[in-house]
Amino acid sequence: MTTRDAPARPAPRHRAARPRRIPDLLVRVGGVLFAIGVVSIAAEFVPFLFGHGNRPLWIGLLTELLSPIGLGLALVGLVLNARPPGGRRPPPPPWERPAG
Repeated sequence: MTTRDAPARPAPRHRAARPRRIPDLLVRVGGVLFAIGVVSIAAEFVPFLFGHGNRPLWIGLLTELLSPIGLGLALVGLVLNARPPGGRRPPPPPWERPAG
């Protein structure tokens, strides 16, 4: 078989741009921290229903802070994911610029 008879090779497929890793990592870590925080809030609250006493302060602080920190990290990651890759939008074309 000669090169003329050989079937044409398909054009190489270009991979899509790699997703940004830092924002994706922030969303994942934030989601995990938020989920742990919600579960720990439930674990902190349920013993009070059965008449058990107070828990140590560090457990209460950890329970109170995990959910908001996780939510904040996830939101920051989502905002960073929504930004354009270059960080700034390109200027509008001349026909869309305001006169003057």
